[in-house]
Amino acid sequence: MSAATETNVDIERERARSFSDEAAATTATAEGPQPRRRVVAMPEYHPPLASRAMLRLDFNENTFAASPKVVERMRSITGEGLTVYPEREHAEIATAAHFGLAPDQVFLSNGVDEAIHLLCLAFLEVGDEALVATPSFFMYDVSVGAMTGSLVRVQSEASLEFPFARVLAAITPRTKLILLATPNNPTGQTIPREQMLRICEAAPHAVVFADEAYFHFHGETTLGDVGRVKNLIVGRTFSKAYGLASLRLGMLAGDARLLSYVRKVSSPYNVNGIALDVLPIALADGAYLDWYVDQVRRGRERIERTFAGMGIRYWPSHANFVLFEVGPRHKELVARMREHGVLLRDRSSDPGCEGYVRITVGVEEHVTRGLEALGAVWREMGL
Repeated sequence: MSAATETNVDIERERARSFSDEAAATTATAEGPQPRRRVVAMPEYHPPLASRAMLRLDFNENTFAASPKVVERMRSITGEGLTVYPEREHAEIATAAHFGLAPDQVFLSNGVDEAIHLLCLAFLEVGDEALVATPSFFMYDVSVGAMTGSLVRVQSEASLEFPFARVLAAITPRTKLILLATPNNPTGQTIPREQMLRICEAAPHAVVFADEAYFHFHGETTLGDVGRVKNLIVGRTFSKAYGLASLRLGMLAGDARLLSYVRKVSSPYNVNGIALDVLPIALADGAYLDWYVDQVRRGRERIERTFAGMGIRYWPSHANFVLFEVGPRHKELVARMREHGVLLRDRSSDPGCEGYVRITVGVEEHVTRGLEALGAVWREMGL
């Protein structure tokens, strides 16, 4: 690809420093055992998780509760049940059946965070390129950075729509992993299934990870293409709609051969036994899931209508959150909302999101409290 082409598609490439340069830097500051050079160079993620005993509209969690049937099942777990190592087979068989997949096409993980880390561990070597479309989930940067310094970031336009043509133009023979979220976090924008499949076709030498953590609030998926499209792996989480964030439970669905490598680099007991025990219960309670998703969709429409009425610029969302523009006083707004007992997430550090804040959508009561607090703060600040 020519320099002119790279400039045209607005791609940022990070190149790993040479072995000798990194070794010299490490040696110069050595005061004892040193980590791998990639660990020194990789970015860090520090989520603001302290002092969150208020209305949590900052982390896209389920704002209500897990299924009552899940809670009932957890209460039946005995002390003896905690003494044994977790057995994952029954949960993976039940999960595969639920999604119409074969058991070897499903891998359960300690949240999608671990799944992303294992994909990087299994498929990236130093010098390989990984590709992400920004702004997006920062854990992609962290996990890729642990394995290689060659991260390709394809920036969206000001509209924050998925930069499909730019992503296609960024694929090279060195591209080994493409990480794409749909709906995307923090924008709420989606990638049409046809575009995801086109990317898979354009990069047969790379694993394409379709991160569908927010699938339930949108509905379109490439899960039905698993197995047929050999380089596609779909990710799902049980932290959002299912309300199991504290149990740390995620899923990869993909070609059995690819997932065999993920299993190879995974700990045999990576998912805790309580999570494995309650997952089939959560999957079976479709009535609860439908109710919560309906609450979120109604709340999302209400928030967007309110923003439109207040003249607040926002991005129409297909997830359980809405991104909106505050401007230069974004930090002040988030701080004042905290004083009103409501947590929001400042996304200004994301590429192309300066002055933007994200609000999680939950059940009707929480949407009401969040909007009332935001209206009061908006007036206090004279925005």
